[in-house]
Amino acid sequence: VIQKYCQQYGISEYTELVKAVMMQESGGKGKDPMQSSEGPFNKKYSKQPNGITDPDYSISCGVQEVASCLKQAKCKSPLDMSHIRLALQGYNYGNGYISWAVKRDGGYTVENASLFSDQQAKKHGWSSYGDKQYPAHVLRYYPYGSYNYGVGNGVITKVAAQQIGNKGGKKFWSWYGFNGRVEWCACFVSWCADQCGYIKSGTIPKFAAVESGISWFKSKGQWQKKSYTPKPGDIIFFDWNGGGADHVGIVESCNGKAITTIEGNSSDMCRRRTYTVGGSVICGYGIPKY
Repeated sequence: VIQKYCQQYGISEYTELVKAVMMQESGGKGKDPMQSSEGPFNKKYSKQPNGITDPDYSISCGVQEVASCLKQAKCKSPLDMSHIRLALQGYNYGNGYISWAVKRDGGYTVENASLFSDQQAKKHGWSSYGDKQYPAHVLRYYPYGSYNYGVGNGVITKVAAQQIGNKGGKKFWSWYGFNGRVEWCACFVSWCADQCGYIKSGTIPKFAAVESGISWFKSKGQWQKKSYTPKPGDIIFFDWNGGGADHVGIVESCNGKAITTIEGNSSDMCRRRTYTVGGSVICGYGIPKY
């Protein structure tokens, strides 16, 4: 349901963030799991706390509100943690917090979140207002919440590393749109790219067939042969049996001799693998312009 509404409202890459918000709001329980009753998008039910009695409608309203906050906060990607913190505190507070914080400090700070809460409580004559630590509370449940990501090619490798140990790849091939299991190595690479905002920005294509990924990189002039020494974040393509490319993964690191990759559908799992630079099974590399 969350995925459906995230796609509908244009924030499909923020699905994990919306799940984290719901965990903080309700643990995913009750008839108003996003606690959207008092929010601006509730047009059907009472505006009292827990006024919404339809979980589907609650999620729809909550996703619209998260989308609105992300837009206001000018979030660039699901790893843009400073703007995500601003958007989350805005989701919790409402009442113009985001524009106020940007004007005052250029964005979210722990100090301004506390000050805004005190000011609003005083203004309304309440003992407290909102959750001063809301971003930290939500980010406990967010897969990328503990990282302060740099920019560029290290981002996709960190996203991929979070998935190591996944078996069967359903998360990735169902996200892609398949109803049943497929060979999911390319779905995994595409999913990781989407989590970083790279599909939306045109940095990496969404592809399920290995050959179509190669064609895309070649058409952009972003292809390197197997003899190339790759960098973290490069997309590595393999040819196991000499019959054409049949597998793909993400380069995590390379010391000039050995390449460490993270791959989906490696014996039906996400796992790290190691190869020699220029090794016989390597077909070549797609080089995204991060």
